[in-house]
Amino acid sequence: MLIPKADRKKIHEALFREGVLTAEKNFQIDHPTIETKNLWVVKAMQSLDSRGYVKTRYSWRNFYYTLTPEGLDYLREWLHLPAEIVPATHIKQQRPHAPPRGMMGDDRGERRFGGRGRGDRERGDREGGYRRRDAGEGKEGGAPGEFAPQFRGFGRGRGGAPPS
Repeated sequence: MLIPKADRKKIHEALFREGVLTAEKNFQIDHPTIETKNLWVVKAMQSLDSRGYVKTRYSWRNFYYTLTPEGLDYLREWLHLPAEIVPATHIKQQRPHAPPRGMMGDDRGERRFGGRGRGDRERGDREGGYRRRDAGEGKEGGAPGEFAPQFRGFGRGRGGAPPS
C-alpha cells in the first residue's frame, strides 16, 4: 500500500520513541496517538513485521507491535538517529536503593523468619481453646465411643439399592 512519506515517518518515529505500538482493528478511524489514518499504521507495521523488524500480537480487536533488535537498527538508520538514542522500553528505570527483605528488622522480614506472621496471631484460630484441650481433661462433645460409620456402597458399579 502506498503511504505518504510524512505519515510513514510519523509512524516510525512513534514506534521508535516507545518501542511498542498499538492499533485497533478498525480501518475507518484515525489513530488516537499518531495523527494519521489507522489503516496506514496497521499496513506500515505489517510491512515491518514481514521483514522481521517488529513482532505482532493480536488480541481483542487490537494489534500490539513490539520492536525487535533488528527493527531497532533499521529504524535508527531510516530515521538517521545516533546510537545513544534508544526507545523508552529499552531504558532501565532507576529505583531508589532499598535494603533486601529480612534485613534492618522490617515487618516483612519478621514474618518470613519466625516473627509474627499469619500462623502466629495473638488471638487467632490456633490460640483459641476450642481446638486445644488441656492434658487433664477428657474429650468433650465428640462422637460416642461405639460410633462406627459404614459405607454401604451404592451408586454406579457398586450394586445394591440406595439406603431407604
